[in-house]
Amino acid sequence: MKITPALLEAHDVSMVFPNGNGGLHVLDRINLALQPQEFVCVVGPSGCGKTTLLRILGGLLEPTQGEVCFGGERLSTPRRRIGFVFQQANLMPWRTTRANISLPLELEGAPSAVVQARTMEQIELVGLAGFEDSYPRDLSGGMAQRVAIARALVHDPEVLLLDEPFGSLDALTRERMAIELMRIWTSRLSTVIMVTHSISEAVLLADRVIVLGPRPASVQLELRVDLPRPRSLELTHTQGFGELAARVRSRIAVSS
Repeated sequence: MKITPALLEAHDVSMVFPNGNGGLHVLDRINLALQPQEFVCVVGPSGCGKTTLLRILGGLLEPTQGEVCFGGERLSTPRRRIGFVFQQANLMPWRTTRANISLPLELEGAPSAVVQARTMEQIELVGLAGFEDSYPRDLSGGMAQRVAIARALVHDPEVLLLDEPFGSLDALTRERMAIELMRIWTSRLSTVIMVTHSISEAVLLADRVIVLGPRPASVQLELRVDLPRPRSLELTHTQGFGELAARVRSRIAVSS
């Protein structure tokens, strides 16, 4: 059987932040391998280093030890082929939906026709048709996050990194956004790694859930989620879903 090479890998990644007191040891020998078109969620105790790991995987931070490889090459700086969505949408308030989404292409100097076509494609993809000329102040929290996701996807990245993108949303909006994210991922089939504090969200979205232990964090569990796709919120009420969520929850409880 042919083995597909990993697209994004972490090899013995450790991170220590200097603090004048021997250093703050955040990550300890993390090993991960993400396959093309795989959806992976990372969960763990609060403050264990999930965001730090994501920033390292995106080339925004250099690990103290170990290395990250992207497409078989060592990664030490951000790459155009890796998109990032943060917890806050971080939209420019003076730019419209259309202008916020098109910004990465404008900065790259893409031709105007390409900018317009790709921007409108993303607006349609994330369900914001009719809000092209709206400003961030006129958008709900969920809509603003859709703009942020569209902005991250507009240059067609191979990997999308999501750092608790729905953490500031209310419960019902968060559920709707999870379903929307699955729809977008199904349409694009990028490789996704997402940090979340919600166990149910992780099991619902992911092909694989990674559980990190307390700081200094190491991988405590890699759980394959063999639930059929497409998935809906009704799946969360099934026995199989509950058993998977319970395994993740118990592992976090043991490691906390």
